[in-house]
Amino acid sequence: MTRPRVGILALQGDVREHAAALTALGADVSLVRRESELAGVDALVLPGGESSVIDKLTRTFGLRAPLRAAISGGLPVFGTCAGLVLLADRLANGIEGQLTLGGLDVTVRRNAFGRQGESFETELAVPALQPPTASVAFIRAPVVENLGPGVSALATLPDGRVVAVEQGNLLGTAFHPELTGDRRFHQRFLETVTGRPAAAGSARAALSPAAGS
Repeated sequence: MTRPRVGILALQGDVREHAAALTALGADVSLVRRESELAGVDALVLPGGESSVIDKLTRTFGLRAPLRAAISGGLPVFGTCAGLVLLADRLANGIEGQLTLGGLDVTVRRNAFGRQGESFETELAVPALQPPTASVAFIRAPVVENLGPGVSALATLPDGRVVAVEQGNLLGTAFHPELTGDRRFHQRFLETVTGRPAAAGSARAALSPAAGS
């Protein structure tokens, strides 16, 4: 089977940690900073960082429209923390003028846990994974406040707040599995990628003239 080429949006955030996890699982990893680099990937990771900064940089580098086209065209995407914010169709507590890329039919509240000092690590129940708990890190993390009918909650905190969701080939986590060494979310994402027909969900296909605008 051909190794999937997974791009990581490399404008800001924890790019290196995602690259290490994906490489260890057998993916070819490329960094995406411009449209031509996006067009060559079979899937994309939106890393943690500062969502408002990444939003501004996607516009500065001319990536906002290509990213939106690729996501709406079926590109598999995994967003962690800020990446989840970017994937959300609706945003609460964003800064003035902040935009998302969209794709996930959810409302996400940015910085739901407060300041950096409220960051924490925990064991989280994730029934879809075996064994069903995961070591995860929450760093100025968002939460999912509302889920559309096509979205599944993969993990919730003990108080019921949703912190991991899946919708088709889109996966989003409020936490950072790449920082704790737990690669099962990355593995789940890669299984989504490799289970698709070759190039059917690639950014190249989504950005081709035939794909529309």
